[in-house]
Amino acid sequence: MSEWRMDVLTGRWVVIAAERGGRPFDFKVEREETRAGPCPLCPGYERETPPEIAAYRAPGTAPDTPGWRVRVVPNKFPAVRGCGCAVVAAYGVHRAMPGIGAHEMVIETPEHVRGLEDLDPEQAVDTLRMWQERCLALRHPSWVEYIQVFKNVGRAAGASLEHTHSQIMALPFVPREVAAELAAVRAPEGCRLCAVVRHELAEGSRVVVAGRHVVVFAPFASRFPFELWAVPLAHEGDFARANRAVLEEMASALRGALGRLARVLERPPYNLVLHTGPVNRAAGDFHWHLELLPRLTVPAGFEFGTGYYVNPLPPEAAARYLTDDNSR
Repeated sequence: MSEWRMDVLTGRWVVIAAERGGRPFDFKVEREETRAGPCPLCPGYERETPPEIAAYRAPGTAPDTPGWRVRVVPNKFPAVRGCGCAVVAAYGVHRAMPGIGAHEMVIETPEHVRGLEDLDPEQAVDTLRMWQERCLALRHPSWVEYIQVFKNVGRAAGASLEHTHSQIMALPFVPREVAAELAAVRAPEGCRLCAVVRHELAEGSRVVVAGRHVVVFAPFASRFPFELWAVPLAHEGDFARANRAVLEEMASALRGALGRLARVLERPPYNLVLHTGPVNRAAGDFHWHLELLPRLTVPAGFEFGTGYYVNPLPPEAAARYLTDDNSR
């Protein structure tokens, strides 16, 4: 029987409709032809991107030349750009403001590989460390209120380039979902995400990876089949301030979880999004985390009409498949 479940952080309801599916092979993953490269993000083709903003590179190598390990460039086709005051103008009943912001691309490795799961451990840590550095750098204008880090892998997840990369955007306001989570973190009874982490570790049926600093679990009200959250155990508001031990374990946990998804689902497309505390004027308490969203189902009329999601796979089953080597 189906079950309505509520996300205690956002108040969002989800239908867990287990009778509509429920096994990994029920989800059809479209195979994508892999190009061996080179591509605009490969070494030797640096001039095909905008000039680099930051990089980890070998001593003595010049910007926009080979010799880099992680490289950051402005997005060639930015969704937002430019600086200025975040002034909202009225157009009758409508409201609008200039499309100010910043939009950067983090090229995570010189190797022409597909996703974070393909990086070696050191390269994965370097990627998260570069995210931290850019999150700190981009918050300096006073009008910036939020930094969004996200990663699209596979065409179905919105990736236009095959070479593994992530994106960072500086925004003049706090996204609605993050604002809802912020209210939940500040609840009178204490941080609800901390409570969720304690419950998941104690209950255990949805936990995929449990470490000293980080836990990965399928959330109780998962919107999508095999949705996973990677959460630091300590109550930390700002991803950019996380220490090296947390960063290393988070990189390892993400690689491990993505590797399990690749094994069970034959490398599905996915989105990876960071939720972290607001910056500058909207700064406040938070509990940062990463959300991993495999793209195995397509939102349709019900989702668009109600804002609710239908998930055909209970998160308990997803966690079981990802932790049981004999599940296939």
